[in-house]
Parts: sequence; C-alpha cells; structure tokens
Amino acid sequence: MKTIRTTSAMADWSRRLHREGVTIGFVPTMGALHEGHRALIRAARLACDAVVVSIFVNPTQFGPTEDLAKYPRQLRLDRALCLKEGVDVIFAPTAEAMYPAGFQTIVAVPNLARLWEGEARPHHFQGVATVVTKLLSLVQPDIAWFGQKDFQQAAVVRQLAQDLNLPGKLVVHPTVRESDGLALSSRNVYLSVHERKTAPVLYRALQAGAAAIRGGERRGLHIQRLMARTVTAERSVTPEYLAVCDPSTLQPLQTVQRHAILLGAIRLGAVRLLDNVPVTIRPQS
Repeated sequence: MKTIRTTSAMADWSRRLHREGVTIGFVPTMGALHEGHRALIRAARLACDAVVVSIFVNPTQFGPTEDLAKYPRQLRLDRALCLKEGVDVIFAPTAEAMYPAGFQTIVAVPNLARLWEGEARPHHFQGVATVVTKLLSLVQPDIAWFGQKDFQQAAVVRQLAQDLNLPGKLVVHPTVRESDGLALSSRNVYLSVHERKTAPVLYRALQAGAAAIRGGERRGLHIQRLMARTVTAERSVTPEYLAVCDPSTLQPLQTVQRHAILLGAIRLGAVRLLDNVPVTIRPQS
C-alpha cells in the first residue's frame, strides 16, 4: 500500500493507471475510519482494480466555533484498516498541499446547500463542494463512494459532479448502523456513556415518521411533529431540525406523494448527530 502526500503525485499516479487500463475506485474520507468506511472500501475493492482512500480533515468545511482542532486524527489506525482491506493508495495531503498560498477558488451548489445543514452550518457545503471537486479532479476515479448518512452532502456532490462534468460514477452506499440503530460516525467517540445510550432516539424518531407514512399519513407537518415528539421525549436532547423532504430538491413536502427523505439533526451535549431515512410508498396492486 502506497501513501501519497502531494497533489501532483496523486494526479500522476491516476494518469499512469488509466493509461494501463486500470479502473480506480475512490473513497473520500476525513479519517477516523470505522465500519461505515470499511463498507465503502469493500464495495470499491469488489468493483474496481485499484482503490484510493483519501484521508484529509478539510479545514474549509468547519466553522470558526466547530471542532476542527478536536476532530479525531488516527492515521496509524486508519492505515492499518486500509492495509487489511486491500487499499492500494492512501492520499493524505496536508492543508497546504490542497490549499496552497494564493488559493481563492470556491465551488458552491446554492440551492441544495441552502437548507438544513446549510442553514445550521453556513459555508459548510461550500467547503465540501470545493474539496470534493479537487479530490475527484486529482484521483480521476471510475467510481467514487459516499455514505448515505450524510444525505444532503451526497446530494450536493452528485449535483456538482453533474454540473461540472467531473469524472466517474458516484455511488451512495446505505448507512451502516450499530445494533441499536445509531448511524456510525467518527464523532460518536465524543459521546459520554449516557449520551451514547440516548443517541439512537434520532433514528427512532425517523423510523416513527417512516412508519406513519407507510401507515397512510401523508401530511408533512404531522409527520414532522410526530418525529419531534419522539425526540423531545428525551430531555437531554436538543433537536435542530426534523424534516420531511423531496429526495431530489431537499425542499419540505407539504404532502408525501411517492418518495420522501426524512432528515434529522440533534445535539447531545457538545455532540451533533445527523441521520436520515428514505421512504418509498409502494403502489397498491
């Protein structure tokens, strides 16, 4: 397994493999790898000849009061996981390599990034869109994998890749969960014992909303209120948003027709958790 630190070396490696007819799978991460990342890597390993995993804690997607300095960094453990899963290249650039002196370009997807996470974290998706554009341009993957847990992020990336004709196919892999339903996240390590026991309430709320839809409820506001009641039953939880949205536009739905994405974000102490549940209404035969 090779570790690449510079953007020029990464681009050279990808160009050489493409000339040889090798297909490249790509899993972009910020490190602190867990079983969710392992699932993405395994999917890439099965589909492509060579696999690249990027490990880069992107400073431009963190706000001034967010946890950039505290974000978990464990490159030694991440390397061990990648080695075990047969990764060919870890791309682990420095911030200076990705954003050299004089860097000033910004990529934005304003409509998809406006609500939900975009409202809670101004400029977050601008940072995500910019770094993903750079990573896809450097790695030149045939297929890139993203996790469904960050549904809005995946939607933003899909839109920018389409608009900018970036290389490769994008695949969104289903969320990987703990046995109690908590979506795997690198930030879960911040949860106290009590917070960890409480954290699955977000998934339970989204599941309650999905069950209501499958049971015949179609009113978006009523579904939203049901999810909110489930969350606020846990007094230590602060809900940030719970929403019933169109999966393509992420706009709130007044009435669920066929497809919906239920989005949620809560705060437990200093930890902020995200999750989502897609719902499809099966046509009656």
